[in-house]
Amino acid sequence: MAVVGIRTRGEFLAQRIAKKIEEIEGKAIQVGTLDITLYRDDLRGRLDQPHLKSTEILFDVTGKVIVLVDDVLFTGRTIRAALNALTDLGRPALIELLVLIDRGHRELPIKADFVGKSIPTSLKEEIKVLMSETDGEDCVFLNHIDDQSSGNRVEGGTAR
Repeated sequence: MAVVGIRTRGEFLAQRIAKKIEEIEGKAIQVGTLDITLYRDDLRGRLDQPHLKSTEILFDVTGKVIVLVDDVLFTGRTIRAALNALTDLGRPALIELLVLIDRGHRELPIKADFVGKSIPTSLKEEIKVLMSETDGEDCVFLNHIDDQSSGNRVEGGTAR
């Protein structure tokens, strides 16, 4: 078994999960980090150059049970890209999906095997996950998008 986190916040969740498994089982779990930038289907429409980070999977995924980890599951497109990137590295025996937050609104037939919390949202809301490794604190916000000007957040999102 190995745990693979999708950059950026999925990688930190994967590290935390592997550490907890090691504490409970007394056995180290291999952990990897997956950059899906070049696998995204929305890259073509962007004018800017994509900001590439590295994929750091220092073990063979072939024949392993891989737990793929991300912070928020929304349309399923990030997970589709991650599955493509992961299977380019080898053929795992099984890939299971673990997400911290499932907010619904799937565009692809993708479902998480493990969900920290399901938070039904409208398309006029967004989920923002903060993690101490990058943001200085662990917190999840439900932000409301202002109807007047698309893309602006209403002040005072709700933390859960």
